[in-house]
Amino acid sequence: MAAAQRTVIENCSIATVDADDTEYASGYLVLAGNRIEALGAGTAPEGLENVVRRIDATGHLATPGLINTHHHFYQWITRGLATDHNLFDWLVALYPVWARIDEPMAYAAAQGSLAMMARGGVTTAMDHHYVYPRGAGDLSGAIIRAARETGVRFTLARGSMDRGEKDGGLPPDFAVETLEDALAATEATVREHHDASPDAMTQVAVAPCSPFSVSTELMREAAESARRLGVRLHTHGSETVEEEKFCHELFGMGPTDYFESTGWLGEDVWMAHCVHMNDSDIAAFARTKTGVAHCPSSNARLAAGIARVPDMLAAGVPVGLGVDGTASNESGELHTELRNALLINRLGAHKEAALTARQALRLGTHGGARVLGRAAETGSLEAGKLADLVLWRMDTLAHSSIADPVTALVFGAAAPVTASFVNGRQIVEDGRLLTVDEDAIARTTRDQARRLARIAAQR
Repeated sequence: MAAAQRTVIENCSIATVDADDTEYASGYLVLAGNRIEALGAGTAPEGLENVVRRIDATGHLATPGLINTHHHFYQWITRGLATDHNLFDWLVALYPVWARIDEPMAYAAAQGSLAMMARGGVTTAMDHHYVYPRGAGDLSGAIIRAARETGVRFTLARGSMDRGEKDGGLPPDFAVETLEDALAATEATVREHHDASPDAMTQVAVAPCSPFSVSTELMREAAESARRLGVRLHTHGSETVEEEKFCHELFGMGPTDYFESTGWLGEDVWMAHCVHMNDSDIAAFARTKTGVAHCPSSNARLAAGIARVPDMLAAGVPVGLGVDGTASNESGELHTELRNALLINRLGAHKEAALTARQALRLGTHGGARVLGRAAETGSLEAGKLADLVLWRMDTLAHSSIADPVTALVFGAAAPVTASFVNGRQIVEDGRLLTVDEDAIARTTRDQARRLARIAAQR
């Protein structure tokens, strides 16, 4: 790595989130190209060649970049609607609106979602996009283009729905695909966009939406397709008591048993929410290493309940954090989920022993990397791993009187992001994105939200 350009960061606290939870009260990091070359206590080694930049990070905490494991970018342009609904009523209210999205809307909404996450410390994002109205354009391509422009590492979970209103589903019939079209379009997206290399910036997962909007045939054949193509699988699971009732009525079994019957448990699978899980469900996830995207703010917004995260972690279930769509989490910021995961879980059975600050940080970093199948490359600060990291400023009024920086980050107000690096490239400086124009995105997303509202009102 002698020829690689190096960036040296010094004088910061470091929470590595490695297997031993190694921390340094004052330490350094050396970035060489797109990798972390070295880190440790004290100052960086003398005599480093090709140092193009030195950062004095006094007053900062360095952590791995945050990793979002569940989102619906398109919802950025339908925020603030149906604010007093549970999940099913919320879906009924919004599906007719979402069914009118097109390529310019999807692109603008992806820009807004990505910008908000990136400026708040997210370095790896994902989008579960499953609404593909006929004639809407290249929605997947638009979303991936927005991620590349923002500069974040990205997984597109190419979703699908084939159970419309006429088949007992919630979405309008013109917004769902046929079984054959969904499978073919998903495979085409994988073949065109998925990068299987260790430092990939774009990956694709196979992601039918949910048991109540997808046929059993699509669930089963999608799982077979994903494994043939060598990519991961994602869907919603056990989000509400209504979903559990639906599964029992339609399939004669609960959600977890249904997922297992269709090939949807395994270490290549992760599911969003998993709020209503009994001991047997958690044991099945632990046995198969099926991952969970925990979305505490959305679960609260839609009154879905409190997921049993402490029990999942104790059993060995991989758990990461998710923003979820911004029609059910209007802020769209993952760093607030660190705090909400900790606080909401303390309202559950384990009370104050539910989660610690360091467990919450692990959920948002290494846990997310594990859920996305990328823990070998990112999610912790270790020599040889990808240079995806964040410098949080901890010496301002909001945090300076809290002695422990990890406690300050998780328990305190949202910390300012002084710098965020993805693949060794800085994408945020002093809370502003360096890669895209935030103000222009704000205008475009407002215009597209108004355009969608007008179109939906005419139908």
